[in-house]
Amino acid sequence: MTVRDRGIDWMTFSLYLALVAIGWAMIYTVGYKSGYPDNFLDFLETSAGKQLIWVGISMAGFFITWSLDAVFWRNFANIIYTASLVLLVLVLIFGKTIKGATSWFDFGGGVTFQPSEFAKFGTALALSSYLGNYSRGLKSLKHRLYAIAFFLAPLLLILLQPDTGSSLVFLGFFIVLYREGFPGWVFVAGFLLGAILVAGLVNPPLVVVTIIALAGLAVYFRNMPNRHRWWTLALIALCIAAFYGFKLGYGRYTSIGAGVALLGFFLYHWAGKQRDMAVLVFLSFIIGSSVAFFANFAFNNVFAPHQQERILVWLKPNEADPQGAAYNLNHSKMAIGSGGLVGKGYLKGNLTQGNFVPEQITDFIFCAIGEEQGFLGVMVVITLYILLLGRILIIGERQRSDFARLYAYGVASILFVHFFVNIGMTMGLVPTIGIPLPFLSKGGSSLLIFTVMIAVLLKMDARRI
Repeated sequence: MTVRDRGIDWMTFSLYLALVAIGWAMIYTVGYKSGYPDNFLDFLETSAGKQLIWVGISMAGFFITWSLDAVFWRNFANIIYTASLVLLVLVLIFGKTIKGATSWFDFGGGVTFQPSEFAKFGTALALSSYLGNYSRGLKSLKHRLYAIAFFLAPLLLILLQPDTGSSLVFLGFFIVLYREGFPGWVFVAGFLLGAILVAGLVNPPLVVVTIIALAGLAVYFRNMPNRHRWWTLALIALCIAAFYGFKLGYGRYTSIGAGVALLGFFLYHWAGKQRDMAVLVFLSFIIGSSVAFFANFAFNNVFAPHQQERILVWLKPNEADPQGAAYNLNHSKMAIGSGGLVGKGYLKGNLTQGNFVPEQITDFIFCAIGEEQGFLGVMVVITLYILLLGRILIIGERQRSDFARLYAYGVASILFVHFFVNIGMTMGLVPTIGIPLPFLSKGGSSLLIFTVMIAVLLKMDARRI
């Protein structure tokens, strides 16, 4: 049967072009005050010029990708994925080290390539191919572990570079697994353990343990067979006592008291035949407490000073060095805040063009938008990303094959993590881990691979494979 070509989805393509154009315009404005040469060939040597070259290369990559049959990507998904893993191994041996990370192949003449970007594309294809055959088998532990292994392998290889930011992007593929029926409680448990881990980094472990114990007591109280109002009052009293206990320097005794109370209610529920719930809560307390102590130990004894500073900038900015690790974030927020409602105007951002924010054309390009285009400009960019993400999901849901639908969710997952983390770190909502803003940040590898991913998706949609 002949598959009718429905043509390109112009809305998605237009959103992509709009973001690329805005990105280049913002890269241009960052270097505007320094001046640009009149000669076009010399201009191509500047950051804006090099990005313009990559825009051209990416557009060529888009149309080359579009010319290939959509079935090609399904047939060669595993080969592309394997090639990406091989490149991640080779870059550890032959790669160029930039800012402490061996993440780049250097081809000379200023031309570099980051294989971790290619690995995102390869992983999206391979995971889609696997789940396209075994998504119904996600109820099986074996298939769940196999699916996770597809993105855990590149994640670990990228950690060896080390490039923590790029490696964490691969956790976004859990969104794909959730779409295919991965148990929701796993994500809830992961979120809670993540919250405990973060809290334990910079807070005394006993404080975190006491909070976990009080949360466990709340669950036990909620499941009392003859629950009365005074149980709630007792829990409130315990919380108040814990707060003042730590404030007055009796934190150790407060923690012991909360732990003893939790143990007592565990035994009470065990004797009352509510054993499953009793074990679950108490085991959660043990695991959570262990994570809190481990996080605090790692922060104080394992992390390097610059890693500790980055965490302090995020969680306790008042304790970070304003001229050291906090410098980027402080000036980023200053630039965004100074834009006001409508911004200072294009090419008129003094903080943007004065290079007050390091890495502004890469990791912190968003603050240039905030300063020159203000709140309205920021909202336009965020809206474009939301529309693009929504459109990708719509395209995914209307596909005939599981492979195409899963690939769409894979692209959306990667794009969302980049978007959320990058914008969040420019405002101090997430730690500064150094990942680009797709289509906007300077970077040829990122722009090319995201362009190819969009092109493959649009080709699949046109053919509805």
